[in-house]
Amino acid sequence: MEELLENCNICPHKCNINRNKGKIGRCKATNKIKVALYSVHNFEEPCISGEKGSGTVFFSNCNLNCIYCQNYEISQQGRGKEISIEELSDIFIKQQKRNVENINLVTPTSYVPQIIEAIKIARKKGLNIPIVYNTNGYENIETIKMLDGYVDIYLPDLKYYYNDIAKKYSKIDNYFEIATKAIKEMEKQIGKTVIDENGMMKKGIIIRHLVLPNNIENSKKILKWIRENMNNDTYISVMAQYFPTYKAKEDLELNRKLTKQEWRKIDEYIEELGIENGFIQELGDHEEEYVPKWEF
Repeated sequence: MEELLENCNICPHKCNINRNKGKIGRCKATNKIKVALYSVHNFEEPCISGEKGSGTVFFSNCNLNCIYCQNYEISQQGRGKEISIEELSDIFIKQQKRNVENINLVTPTSYVPQIIEAIKIARKKGLNIPIVYNTNGYENIETIKMLDGYVDIYLPDLKYYYNDIAKKYSKIDNYFEIATKAIKEMEKQIGKTVIDENGMMKKGIIIRHLVLPNNIENSKKILKWIRENMNNDTYISVMAQYFPTYKAKEDLELNRKLTKQEWRKIDEYIEELGIENGFIQELGDHEEEYVPKWEF
């Protein structure tokens, strides 16, 4: 698998650089796995975190450059520690021993070849809980195909319908076309959603969408596409937790939180579309209240 890093085309940027010889592309990842932290996370969607929590592993670096990233120290500034594939497999086992619901790979795209090898090793050590692939959605179909048999739950973002917004806020081209093709491949791979007797997802897709201030039409277009193009048992997670951070504080459109009026428009549109499977966050009045309170 690591030979794929010799001419890296893991993500849609297709940098064609040799990461095994120290070359660095758009995502800034080398051939070494870099992890910022691993923890038990209780505030993912209810069918992901449940009562026991989700075993998150936060990978450093990212193939997007979102100006509003809430984890920018990890994704943009590369905070983290380099570890081996064997050490990553040990992290998976440590998380499982914490009795978590799943292994939740956060921003994993740049490290897919190494992650697959780590899963193989961990399974030999007894790893048997679901693997969640928590991604920004900017994925190559070929990379998603590589994950067949290793990922049980896909948790992709679908951020932008309008590519000019994607360019402005995340410095990427053709986001909608690329992300939707990748998500359709995820759907094809996963098949029917499986929820156990405790309401925990064992297999499936949850498409996340973060609503941005002054961009309500973008959100409506995204929701409409999901409703018209995905299976009815695909889950949607609509998030209200946006607050201006990182470079968004300097952007005239993004330097504030959502208003109640904006959120009401989204809530009403979800009802109009007849979306049933999924979650919607409660809008908080203060930054410290932006803790997921899931409805639907």
